[in-house]
Amino acid sequence: MPEPVAADATLTHLAARAREELTGNILPFWAQYAFDDSGWLRGVVHNDLSVDDAAPRHAVIVARILRTFAAASEVLPVMRDELHVTAQKAYDLLLGRFWDPVEGGVFWALNPNGSVAASHKQVYAQAFTIYSLAEWHTATGDERALANAMRTFELIEARARDLVAGGYLDALSRSWGSLEETALSDKDLSVPKSMNTNLHVMEAYTRLLRVTNDYRVREALHELVSAIIEHVVTLEPFAHCQLFFDFTWNSHVDIVSYGHDIEASWLIWDAWEALAAAGVQDPELAARAHSVALLLAEAVRTNGQDPDGGVLYEGTPNGVVNDQKQWWPQAEGVVGWLNAYQLAGRPEDRAAALAAWDFIENHVIDREHGEWFGALNRDGSVQRGGDNDLKIGPWKCPYHNARACLEIMRRVA
Repeated sequence: MPEPVAADATLTHLAARAREELTGNILPFWAQYAFDDSGWLRGVVHNDLSVDDAAPRHAVIVARILRTFAAASEVLPVMRDELHVTAQKAYDLLLGRFWDPVEGGVFWALNPNGSVAASHKQVYAQAFTIYSLAEWHTATGDERALANAMRTFELIEARARDLVAGGYLDALSRSWGSLEETALSDKDLSVPKSMNTNLHVMEAYTRLLRVTNDYRVREALHELVSAIIEHVVTLEPFAHCQLFFDFTWNSHVDIVSYGHDIEASWLIWDAWEALAAAGVQDPELAARAHSVALLLAEAVRTNGQDPDGGVLYEGTPNGVVNDQKQWWPQAEGVVGWLNAYQLAGRPEDRAAALAAWDFIENHVIDREHGEWFGALNRDGSVQRGGDNDLKIGPWKCPYHNARACLEIMRRVA
Protein backbone atom coordinates (compact mmCIF):
# COMPACT_ATOMS: atom_id res chain seq x y z
CA MET A 1 0.00 0.00 0.00
CA PRO A 2 1.26 3.53 -0.66
CA GLU A 3 2.29 5.51 2.39
CA PRO A 4 -0.77 6.68 4.37
CA VAL A 5 -1.80 10.17 3.45
CA ALA A 6 -1.13 12.97 5.89
CA ALA A 7 -4.27 13.30 7.93
CA ASP A 8 -5.65 16.78 7.54
CA ALA A 9 -8.98 17.45 9.21
CA THR A 10 -11.05 16.54 6.15
CA LEU A 11 -9.39 13.18 5.56
CA THR A 12 -9.41 12.36 9.26
CA HIS A 13 -13.15 13.01 9.19
CA LEU A 14 -13.49 10.80 6.11
CA ALA A 15 -11.81 7.92 7.95
CA ALA A 16 -14.10 8.44 10.95
CA ARG A 17 -17.15 8.44 8.68
CA ALA A 18 -16.00 5.23 7.02
CA ARG A 19 -15.43 3.56 10.37
CA GLU A 20 -18.88 4.58 11.59
CA GLU A 21 -20.52 3.31 8.40
CA LEU A 22 -18.72 -0.02 8.70
CA THR A 23 -19.36 -0.63 12.39
CA GLY A 24 -22.76 1.03 12.67
CA ASN A 25 -24.46 -0.11 9.47
CA ILE A 26 -22.75 -2.58 7.12
CA LEU A 27 -21.43 -5.18 9.56
CA PRO A 28 -24.50 -5.22 11.84
CA PHE A 29 -26.82 -5.57 8.84
CA TRP A 30 -25.04 -8.62 7.51
CA ALA A 31 -24.67 -10.18 10.93
CA GLN A 32 -28.43 -9.91 11.39
CA TYR A 33 -29.78 -10.79 7.95
CA ALA A 34 -27.29 -12.92 6.01
CA PHE A 35 -28.04 -16.27 7.67
CA ASP A 36 -31.13 -17.91 9.11
CA ASP A 37 -31.24 -19.45 12.58
CA SER A 38 -29.73 -22.71 11.32
CA GLY A 39 -26.73 -20.96 9.75
CA TRP A 40 -27.99 -21.41 6.18
CA LEU A 41 -27.46 -18.49 3.83
CA ARG A 42 -30.52 -16.46 2.97
CA GLY A 43 -31.62 -16.53 -0.67
CA VAL A 44 -32.65 -12.95 -1.40
CA VAL A 45 -33.42 -10.05 0.92
CA HIS A 46 -35.20 -7.13 -0.72
CA ASN A 47 -34.87 -3.45 0.08
CA ASP A 48 -37.92 -3.64 2.36
CA LEU A 49 -36.27 -6.61 4.18
CA SER A 50 -38.73 -9.15 2.82
CA VAL A 51 -37.06 -12.52 2.23
CA ASP A 52 -37.22 -14.91 -0.74
CA ASP A 53 -35.62 -18.17 0.29
CA ALA A 54 -36.58 -19.91 -2.97
CA ALA A 55 -33.54 -18.40 -4.72
CA PRO A 56 -30.30 -20.38 -5.23
CA ARG A 57 -27.32 -19.73 -2.98
CA HIS A 58 -23.96 -18.81 -4.51
CA ALA A 59 -20.44 -19.54 -3.33
CA VAL A 60 -19.22 -16.05 -4.16
CA ILE A 61 -21.40 -14.32 -1.59
CA VAL A 62 -20.39 -16.79 1.13
CA ALA A 63 -16.71 -16.22 0.38
CA ARG A 64 -17.19 -12.46 0.35
CA ILE A 65 -18.97 -12.50 3.71
CA LEU A 66 -16.13 -14.56 5.17
CA ARG A 67 -13.50 -12.19 3.81
CA THR A 68 -15.37 -9.12 5.05
CA PHE A 69 -15.84 -10.27 8.62
CA ALA A 70 -12.37 -11.81 8.89
CA ALA A 71 -10.68 -8.64 7.63
CA ALA A 72 -12.83 -6.41 9.84
CA SER A 73 -11.93 -8.46 12.90
CA GLU A 74 -8.25 -7.77 12.29
CA VAL A 75 -8.67 -3.99 12.55
CA LEU A 76 -11.55 -3.91 15.05
CA PRO A 77 -10.26 -6.09 17.90
CA VAL A 78 -12.94 -4.88 20.29
CA MET A 79 -15.53 -6.47 17.95
CA ARG A 80 -13.47 -9.56 17.17
CA ASP A 81 -15.58 -12.19 18.91
CA GLU A 82 -18.91 -11.02 17.52
CA LEU A 83 -17.47 -10.64 14.01
CA HIS A 84 -16.09 -14.16 14.14
CA VAL A 85 -19.56 -15.54 14.84
CA THR A 86 -20.73 -14.42 11.39
CA ALA A 87 -17.42 -15.30 9.74
CA GLN A 88 -17.60 -18.81 11.17
CA LYS A 89 -21.03 -19.38 9.61
CA ALA A 90 -19.65 -18.41 6.20
CA TYR A 91 -16.52 -20.52 6.73
CA ASP A 92 -18.55 -23.59 7.68
CA LEU A 93 -20.67 -23.25 4.52
CA LEU A 94 -17.73 -22.56 2.20
CA LEU A 95 -15.79 -25.64 3.29
CA GLY A 96 -19.00 -27.58 3.96
CA ARG A 97 -21.92 -27.60 1.57
CA PHE A 98 -20.19 -25.53 -1.11
CA TRP A 99 -16.95 -27.52 -1.14
CA ASP A 100 -16.57 -30.26 -3.76
CA PRO A 101 -15.24 -33.25 -1.79
CA VAL A 102 -14.38 -35.18 -4.95
CA GLU A 103 -12.80 -32.67 -7.33
CA GLY A 104 -11.85 -29.85 -4.97
CA GLY A 105 -12.79 -26.21 -5.16
CA VAL A 106 -16.29 -24.84 -4.63
CA PHE A 107 -19.52 -25.43 -6.50
CA TRP A 108 -20.92 -22.34 -8.18
CA ALA A 109 -24.43 -22.56 -6.69
CA LEU A 110 -26.64 -24.66 -4.43
CA ASN A 111 -30.39 -25.14 -4.37
CA PRO A 112 -32.44 -23.87 -1.42
CA ASN A 113 -32.36 -27.37 0.08
CA GLY A 114 -28.56 -27.48 -0.10
CA SER A 115 -28.23 -29.81 -3.08
CA VAL A 116 -25.95 -28.82 -5.92
CA ALA A 117 -27.57 -26.50 -8.46
CA ALA A 118 -24.49 -25.68 -10.57
CA SER A 119 -21.42 -27.85 -10.15
CA HIS A 120 -19.06 -26.15 -12.62
CA LYS A 121 -15.89 -24.44 -11.48
CA GLN A 122 -16.26 -20.72 -12.10
CA VAL A 123 -12.70 -19.50 -11.58
CA TYR A 124 -14.05 -16.22 -10.19
CA ALA A 125 -15.59 -18.13 -7.27
CA GLN A 126 -12.41 -20.13 -6.71
CA ALA A 127 -10.46 -16.86 -6.51
CA PHE A 128 -12.73 -15.48 -3.81
CA THR A 129 -12.44 -18.78 -1.97
CA ILE A 130 -8.66 -18.35 -1.87
CA TYR A 131 -8.97 -14.72 -0.83
CA SER A 132 -11.40 -15.40 2.01
CA LEU A 133 -9.62 -18.47 3.37
CA ALA A 134 -6.29 -16.64 3.38
CA GLU A 135 -7.93 -13.77 5.25
CA TRP A 136 -9.52 -16.12 7.77
CA HIS A 137 -6.14 -17.75 8.35
CA THR A 138 -4.66 -14.30 8.99
CA ALA A 139 -7.41 -13.49 11.46
CA THR A 140 -7.40 -16.80 13.34
CA GLY A 141 -4.34 -18.88 12.45
CA ASP A 142 -6.63 -21.62 11.10
CA GLU A 143 -4.29 -23.97 9.22
CA ARG A 144 -7.14 -25.83 7.51
CA ALA A 145 -8.19 -22.59 5.88
CA LEU A 146 -4.72 -21.94 4.51
CA ALA A 147 -4.31 -25.52 3.35
CA ASN A 148 -7.53 -25.31 1.33
CA ALA A 149 -6.57 -21.90 -0.04
CA MET A 150 -3.32 -23.40 -1.33
CA ARG A 151 -5.12 -26.47 -2.67
CA THR A 152 -7.48 -24.23 -4.62
CA PHE A 153 -4.53 -22.19 -5.88
CA GLU A 154 -2.87 -25.36 -7.13
CA LEU A 155 -6.05 -26.45 -8.93
CA ILE A 156 -6.35 -23.08 -10.67
CA GLU A 157 -2.71 -23.18 -11.67
CA ALA A 158 -2.97 -26.73 -13.02
CA ARG A 159 -6.31 -26.41 -14.81
CA ALA A 160 -7.18 -22.77 -15.52
CA ARG A 161 -3.88 -21.03 -16.23
CA ASP A 162 -3.00 -20.33 -19.86
CA LEU A 163 0.73 -20.95 -20.00
CA VAL A 164 0.93 -19.87 -23.63
CA ALA A 165 -0.96 -16.59 -23.89
CA GLY A 166 -1.11 -15.76 -20.19
CA GLY A 167 -3.96 -15.17 -17.79
CA TYR A 168 -6.70 -17.51 -16.61
CA LEU A 169 -9.77 -19.12 -18.13
CA ASP A 170 -13.18 -18.08 -16.89
CA ALA A 171 -14.82 -21.41 -16.13
CA LEU A 172 -14.31 -25.16 -16.25
CA SER A 173 -16.44 -28.24 -15.64
CA ARG A 174 -16.85 -29.83 -12.24
CA SER A 175 -13.86 -32.05 -12.97
CA TRP A 176 -11.86 -29.00 -14.16
CA GLY A 177 -12.21 -29.87 -17.84
CA SER A 178 -13.38 -27.73 -20.72
CA LEU A 179 -16.76 -26.01 -20.52
CA GLU A 180 -18.82 -24.53 -23.34
CA GLU A 181 -20.91 -22.02 -21.35
CA THR A 182 -18.55 -19.89 -19.28
CA ALA A 183 -20.46 -16.63 -18.65
CA LEU A 184 -20.19 -15.34 -15.10
CA SER A 185 -23.75 -13.96 -15.16
CA ASP A 186 -26.54 -13.25 -17.60
CA LYS A 187 -24.98 -9.81 -18.16
CA ASP A 188 -21.64 -11.27 -19.25
CA LEU A 189 -20.41 -12.91 -22.43
CA SER A 190 -19.54 -16.59 -22.66
CA VAL A 191 -15.87 -16.23 -23.58
CA PRO A 192 -12.64 -18.02 -22.62
CA LYS A 193 -11.23 -15.07 -20.64
CA SER A 194 -12.57 -11.96 -18.98
CA MET A 195 -11.18 -8.92 -17.26
CA ASN A 196 -13.31 -9.56 -14.18
CA THR A 197 -12.06 -13.08 -13.55
CA ASN A 198 -8.42 -12.19 -14.09
CA LEU A 199 -8.71 -9.07 -11.94
CA HIS A 200 -9.96 -11.06 -8.97
CA VAL A 201 -7.52 -13.93 -9.43
CA MET A 202 -4.90 -11.19 -9.16
CA GLU A 203 -6.54 -9.86 -6.00
CA ALA A 204 -6.71 -13.33 -4.44
CA TYR A 205 -3.10 -14.11 -5.27
CA THR A 206 -2.05 -10.73 -3.85
CA ARG A 207 -3.51 -11.66 -0.47
CA LEU A 208 -2.20 -15.22 -0.66
CA LEU A 209 1.31 -13.99 -1.40
CA ARG A 210 1.26 -11.66 1.59
CA VAL A 211 0.17 -14.53 3.80
CA THR A 212 2.51 -17.24 2.52
CA ASN A 213 5.36 -15.62 0.52
CA ASP A 214 5.24 -18.86 -1.49
CA TYR A 215 7.48 -18.74 -4.56
CA ARG A 216 4.78 -20.34 -6.73
CA VAL A 217 2.27 -17.66 -5.81
CA ARG A 218 4.90 -14.98 -6.39
CA GLU A 219 5.67 -16.26 -9.88
CA ALA A 220 2.02 -16.62 -10.83
CA LEU A 221 1.12 -13.15 -9.59
CA HIS A 222 4.09 -11.58 -11.36
CA GLU A 223 3.00 -13.09 -14.66
CA LEU A 224 -0.64 -12.16 -14.15
CA VAL A 225 0.03 -8.50 -13.35
CA SER A 226 2.15 -8.32 -16.49
CA ALA A 227 -0.60 -9.95 -18.56
CA ILE A 228 -3.32 -7.63 -17.25
CA ILE A 229 -1.29 -4.51 -17.97
CA GLU A 230 -0.29 -5.83 -21.40
CA HIS A 231 -3.59 -7.27 -22.60
CA VAL A 232 -6.50 -6.01 -20.49
CA VAL A 233 -5.59 -2.35 -20.12
CA THR A 234 -5.66 -0.24 -23.26
CA LEU A 235 -4.68 3.41 -23.47
CA GLU A 236 -6.75 4.22 -26.55
CA PRO A 237 -8.58 6.56 -26.80
CA PHE A 238 -8.11 6.84 -23.02
CA ALA A 239 -7.06 4.38 -20.35
CA HIS A 240 -9.64 1.69 -19.66
CA CYS A 241 -9.92 -2.07 -19.25
CA GLN A 242 -11.22 -4.24 -22.05
CA LEU A 243 -13.71 -6.76 -20.72
CA PHE A 244 -14.15 -9.95 -22.76
CA PHE A 245 -11.54 -11.90 -24.73
CA ASP A 246 -10.79 -14.96 -26.78
CA PHE A 247 -7.84 -17.21 -25.88
CA THR A 248 -5.28 -14.83 -27.37
CA TRP A 249 -6.66 -11.64 -25.80
CA ASN A 250 -8.61 -10.30 -28.76
CA SER A 251 -11.31 -8.03 -27.31
CA HIS A 252 -14.98 -8.76 -28.11
CA VAL A 253 -16.69 -5.50 -27.10
CA ASP A 254 -15.88 -1.82 -26.67
CA ILE A 255 -17.84 -1.34 -23.43
CA VAL A 256 -16.13 0.72 -20.73
CA SER A 257 -17.01 -0.29 -17.16
CA TYR A 258 -16.15 2.72 -15.02
CA GLY A 259 -16.48 0.79 -11.78
CA HIS A 260 -14.15 -1.97 -12.90
CA ASP A 261 -11.65 0.56 -14.22
CA ILE A 262 -11.36 2.49 -10.97
CA GLU A 263 -11.24 -0.81 -9.04
CA ALA A 264 -8.48 -2.10 -11.30
CA SER A 265 -6.50 1.10 -10.80
CA TRP A 266 -5.82 0.37 -7.16
CA LEU A 267 -5.81 -3.44 -7.28
CA ILE A 268 -3.04 -3.43 -9.91
CA TRP A 269 -0.90 -1.18 -7.74
CA ASP A 270 -1.70 -3.24 -4.63
CA ALA A 271 -0.57 -6.38 -6.45
CA TRP A 272 2.69 -4.75 -7.49
CA GLU A 273 3.37 -3.66 -3.91
CA ALA A 274 2.85 -7.22 -2.71
CA LEU A 275 5.34 -8.42 -5.32
CA ALA A 276 7.87 -5.78 -4.31
CA ALA A 277 7.47 -6.69 -0.64
CA ALA A 278 8.11 -10.32 -1.60
CA GLY A 279 11.42 -9.38 -3.21
CA VAL A 280 10.47 -9.09 -6.88
CA GLN A 281 12.70 -6.64 -8.73
CA ASP A 282 11.11 -5.49 -11.97
CA PRO A 283 11.52 -1.72 -12.45
CA GLU A 284 9.70 -1.77 -15.78
CA LEU A 285 6.61 -3.45 -14.34
CA ALA A 286 6.68 -1.15 -11.33
CA ALA A 287 6.71 1.91 -13.60
CA ARG A 288 3.92 0.52 -15.77
CA ALA A 289 1.76 -0.37 -12.76
CA HIS A 290 2.25 3.12 -11.33
CA SER A 291 1.39 4.77 -14.65
CA VAL A 292 -1.66 2.58 -15.30
CA ALA A 293 -3.04 3.18 -11.81
CA LEU A 294 -2.93 6.93 -12.33
CA LEU A 295 -4.18 6.87 -15.93
CA LEU A 296 -7.18 4.69 -15.07
CA ALA A 297 -8.09 6.89 -12.10
CA GLU A 298 -7.85 10.01 -14.22
CA ALA A 299 -9.89 8.52 -17.06
CA VAL A 300 -12.77 7.47 -14.79
CA ARG A 301 -12.69 10.83 -13.03
CA THR A 302 -12.89 12.58 -16.40
CA ASN A 303 -15.37 10.31 -18.21
CA GLY A 304 -17.32 8.41 -15.57
CA GLN A 305 -17.92 10.66 -12.56
CA ASP A 306 -20.87 13.04 -12.39
CA PRO A 307 -20.66 16.50 -10.79
CA ASP A 308 -22.58 15.10 -7.80
CA GLY A 309 -19.70 12.67 -7.15
CA GLY A 310 -21.51 9.54 -8.31
CA VAL A 311 -19.78 7.02 -10.55
CA LEU A 312 -21.72 6.08 -13.68
CA TYR A 313 -22.11 2.48 -14.78
CA GLU A 314 -20.99 2.00 -18.39
CA GLY A 315 -19.86 3.80 -21.49
CA THR A 316 -17.95 3.33 -24.72
CA PRO A 317 -14.96 5.27 -26.00
CA ASN A 318 -17.55 7.71 -27.36
CA GLY A 319 -19.35 8.44 -24.09
CA VAL A 320 -21.79 7.19 -21.44
CA VAL A 321 -24.32 4.54 -22.52
CA ASN A 322 -25.69 3.45 -19.13
CA ASP A 323 -26.06 6.27 -16.63
CA GLN A 324 -27.36 4.36 -13.62
CA LYS A 325 -25.27 4.50 -10.46
CA GLN A 326 -24.88 1.10 -8.89
CA TRP A 327 -23.70 0.77 -5.33
CA TRP A 328 -20.36 -0.92 -5.89
CA PRO A 329 -18.66 1.56 -8.29
CA GLN A 330 -19.26 4.28 -5.70
CA ALA A 331 -17.25 2.32 -3.14
CA GLU A 332 -14.48 1.57 -5.64
CA GLY A 333 -14.34 5.23 -6.63
CA VAL A 334 -13.44 6.36 -3.14
CA VAL A 335 -10.61 3.83 -2.82
CA GLY A 336 -9.31 4.23 -6.36
CA TRP A 337 -9.04 8.02 -6.15
CA LEU A 338 -7.62 7.91 -2.64
CA ASN A 339 -4.98 5.48 -3.92
CA ALA A 340 -4.18 7.80 -6.83
CA TYR A 341 -3.88 10.73 -4.43
CA GLN A 342 -1.44 8.72 -2.35
CA LEU A 343 0.63 7.90 -5.43
CA ALA A 344 0.81 11.33 -7.06
CA GLY A 345 -0.71 13.92 -4.73
CA ARG A 346 -3.09 15.22 -7.39
CA PRO A 347 -5.72 17.40 -5.71
CA GLU A 348 -8.28 16.33 -8.32
CA ASP A 349 -8.09 12.74 -7.05
CA ARG A 350 -8.55 13.82 -3.45
CA ALA A 351 -11.58 15.87 -4.42
CA ALA A 352 -13.03 12.98 -6.45
CA ALA A 353 -12.68 10.56 -3.52
CA LEU A 354 -14.38 12.97 -1.13
CA ALA A 355 -17.17 13.69 -3.62
CA ALA A 356 -17.78 9.97 -4.14
CA TRP A 357 -18.11 9.43 -0.40
CA ASP A 358 -20.49 12.39 -0.13
CA PHE A 359 -22.64 10.81 -2.85
CA ILE A 360 -22.68 7.55 -0.92
CA GLU A 361 -23.82 9.26 2.26
CA ASN A 362 -26.36 11.45 0.52
CA HIS A 363 -27.94 8.84 -1.74
CA VAL A 364 -26.70 5.24 -1.46
CA ILE A 365 -26.94 4.43 2.25
CA ASP A 366 -30.42 3.26 3.25
CA ARG A 367 -31.16 5.18 6.45
CA GLU A 368 -34.42 3.30 7.04
CA HIS A 369 -33.67 -0.39 6.50
CA GLY A 370 -29.87 -0.42 6.60
CA GLU A 371 -27.09 -1.35 4.16
CA TRP A 372 -26.87 0.31 0.72
CA PHE A 373 -29.34 0.55 -2.13
CA GLY A 374 -28.33 -1.59 -5.10
CA ALA A 375 -28.85 0.91 -7.90
CA LEU A 376 -29.85 4.51 -8.40
CA ASN A 377 -30.89 6.64 -11.33
CA ARG A 378 -28.53 9.33 -12.53
CA ASP A 379 -30.30 11.95 -10.39
CA GLY A 380 -29.66 9.89 -7.26
CA SER A 381 -33.18 8.51 -6.87
CA VAL A 382 -33.44 4.83 -5.95
CA GLN A 383 -34.33 2.32 -8.65
CA ARG A 384 -37.21 0.10 -7.57
CA GLY A 385 -38.07 -3.43 -8.64
CA GLY A 386 -36.14 -6.15 -10.42
CA ASP A 387 -32.65 -7.39 -9.63
CA ASN A 388 -31.55 -3.99 -8.32
CA ASP A 389 -34.15 -3.99 -5.54
CA LEU A 390 -31.97 -6.14 -3.30
CA LYS A 391 -29.98 -5.83 -0.10
CA ILE A 392 -28.77 -9.43 -0.29
CA GLY A 393 -28.49 -11.47 -3.47
CA PRO A 394 -25.99 -13.37 -5.63
CA TRP A 395 -24.12 -10.14 -6.41
CA LYS A 396 -25.28 -7.89 -3.57
CA CYS A 397 -22.91 -8.43 -0.70
CA PRO A 398 -20.70 -6.56 1.81
CA TYR A 399 -17.53 -7.01 -0.22
CA HIS A 400 -17.21 -3.65 -2.00
CA ASN A 401 -18.61 -1.30 0.61
CA ALA A 402 -17.00 -2.92 3.66
CA ARG A 403 -13.69 -3.22 1.83
CA ALA A 404 -13.88 0.47 0.90
CA CYS A 405 -14.37 1.43 4.54
CA LEU A 406 -11.45 -0.75 5.61
CA GLU A 407 -9.23 0.69 2.87
CA ILE A 408 -10.07 4.28 3.82
CA MET A 409 -9.30 3.54 7.46
CA ARG A 410 -5.87 2.07 6.68
CA ARG A 411 -4.91 4.64 4.07
CA VAL A 412 -5.46 7.72 6.24
CA ALA A 413 -2.71 8.20 8.78
